Amino acid sequence: TGYYGDGLNAIIVFAACFLPDSSRTDYNYVMENLFLYVISTLELMVAEDYMIVYLNGATPRRRMPGLGWMKKCYQMIDRRLRKNLKSFIIVHPSWFIRTILAVTRPFISSKFSSKIQYVYTLAELREMIPMEYVHIPDSIVKYDEEKCIKRRMRTSCLSNDPEMASVEQE
Repeated sequence: TGYYGDGLNAIIVFAACFLPDSSRTDYNYVMENLFLYVISTLELMVAEDYMIVYLNGATPRRRMPGLGWMKKCYQMIDRRLRKNLKSFIIVHPSWFIRTILAVTRPFISSKFSSKIQYVYTLAELREMIPMEYVHIPDSIVKYDEEKCIKRRMRTSCLSNDPEMASVEQE
């Protein structure tokens, strides 16, 4: 958590890799209390505009919150909090997250949908927000580095392939 701009503009960082495993017997209880904690913290911290940074990288599927939980969260958020949310940034969005959001878009307000942004690297995130007050967990940093290495390898492999090079020139 940190602040940006001149006022008390909060940056809330939410790392999904630390969520409980859905196989827990008390999973629903834990997730409901986690949500209540997050909302009460938001109400205390958010004086003006704020943004949420959702770190999705390094998160196994069994730790990602379900669609029902996300819908309930959205419905329970106070109107003032919904209005003051300036952007909801999803870092390292998985195919699953992008699909869920695409499917649910017709049921979510267009104002909220327009606040959702996908960011594929921590370098992109640094271009958008001041990072000096934002803590990124080591597992997310490592995940980002591994993805960047794979992306560079793929790019260099494509540029070394004569067939792909001719396709790129066309």
